[in-house]
Amino acid sequence: MAGRGKLIAVIGDEDTCTGFLLGGIGELNKNRKPNFLVVEKETSITEIEETFKSFLARNDIGIILINQFIAEMIRHAIDAHMQSIPAVLEIPSKEHPYDASKDSILRRAKGMFSAEDFR
Repeated sequence: MAGRGKLIAVIGDEDTCTGFLLGGIGELNKNRKPNFLVVEKETSITEIEETFKSFLARNDIGIILINQFIAEMIRHAIDAHMQSIPAVLEIPSKEHPYDASKDSILRRAKGMFSAEDFR
């Protein structure tokens, strides 16, 4: 990865992952591990959390996109991640709208500013 950029990883429902894969984000690392996880009804929370942690540990991933409703399932793991790389971005899905009050990055940013900063 020395001369190349970092990858985008996706944890999402079938529609989200399909869209990003059609956009060209799909990759396999040298251990034949993909940079995406399609979450279905049968997918366990343990599998989602293990995949998220494996993406955090990979040095070839720079951004992790995760559907917000899936992020809610592993909120403790997402809130525990404090490094800036890989960045973890919560995105909406077709069936679950985005709720800014649940977004971990926006909650952290909100804590950095006071009401006085906006006057």
